[in-house]
Amino acid sequence: MIKKIDHVGIAVKNLEEAIKVWEGLGLKVEEIEEVPDQKVRTAIIHVGESRIELLEPTAEDSPIAKFIAKRGEGIHHIALGVDDIETHLEKLKEAGYRLIDEEPRIGAGGAKIAFVHPKAVTGVLLELCERKAE
Repeated sequence: MIKKIDHVGIAVKNLEEAIKVWEGLGLKVEEIEEVPDQKVRTAIIHVGESRIELLEPTAEDSPIAKFIAKRGEGIHHIALGVDDIETHLEKLKEAGYRLIDEEPRIGAGGAKIAFVHPKAVTGVLLELCERKAE
């Protein structure tokens, strides 16, 4: 079951500068984490039941660095919170959706994550995200 919009990922060149902008809006960064496997540093802002995830590349060859080079800063992906990521991936695969990840991997905050290709979802990079009981 899809539970909610878990977060919106926003690619930024400089995490500290982006934090100033978002905190200037009255929001508060609650966590900063580096995810070495994805070559990214994240800042998490809780907004109700959802989050805004600011993403700064930590290497020139990271997906976020490539995104910024091609499109500039901005919305990178939308993540849907699911209760059983493996089942969701299997259903999407059976339905013919193009998956970037056929198996989940570990993302920020220890969540299980997997991406669906933007060409399968009207041009939107979609992330499935399963978190332990919150």
